[in-house]
Amino acid sequence: MPQRRHRDAIRAICDQFDDDYWLEKDKTHSFPFEFAKAIADGGWLGIAMPEEHGGAGLGVTEAAIMMQTIAQSGAGFSGASAVHMNIFGLHPAVVFGTDEQKRRFLPDIAAGKTIFCQGFSEPGAGSDLGSLSCKAEIDGDHLVVNGQKTWTSYAHVADLQELLVRTDPDAPKHKGISWVVCDMTTPGIEIREIRTMSHVTDFCEVFYDDVR
Repeated sequence: MPQRRHRDAIRAICDQFDDDYWLEKDKTHSFPFEFAKAIADGGWLGIAMPEEHGGAGLGVTEAAIMMQTIAQSGAGFSGASAVHMNIFGLHPAVVFGTDEQKRRFLPDIAAGKTIFCQGFSEPGAGSDLGSLSCKAEIDGDHLVVNGQKTWTSYAHVADLQELLVRTDPDAPKHKGISWVVCDMTTPGIEIREIRTMSHVTDFCEVFYDDVR
């Protein structure tokens, strides 16, 4: 069946990266760029993206099988986390985005030219997204973001971030929240790494001070 062929193809890529590779990445506290590039070169980062934007046109089920195969290979969460945001992070744009947004973001994500991270969890809210307080206010043609995120995987190497912000403070708890894409080189962003037992899957705190 096709899903088994996909799994076998992913496994063949993973077999090129043995336990010594992942141990070295952990020891040196470094992002597995070589592994991520191999997955991208195989055409797998766009597994759930439309073919017209450089993807494979498959679905989230196939993407989940891919993540399971990567983790089972010995890469564990370090390997899966290195690529999962590029696969799942822009899915809101795949489903809800405009044609311009899809053309702007999806091809480079699928090709591995852009590394993506997410900005969801916060110190005072954890994963209770309805309680987030990071806010964005409209100022002319810009959103101005202020606040903090935490446990943001790979923020220190990411090019873009999908960021959840509160844009209507008077709305009910689970309303008034917007999904925006943020360039991580924008002035006002400060990134601090959080040291954990796994040095490959790097978590970060991200601070936003009048980020436009």
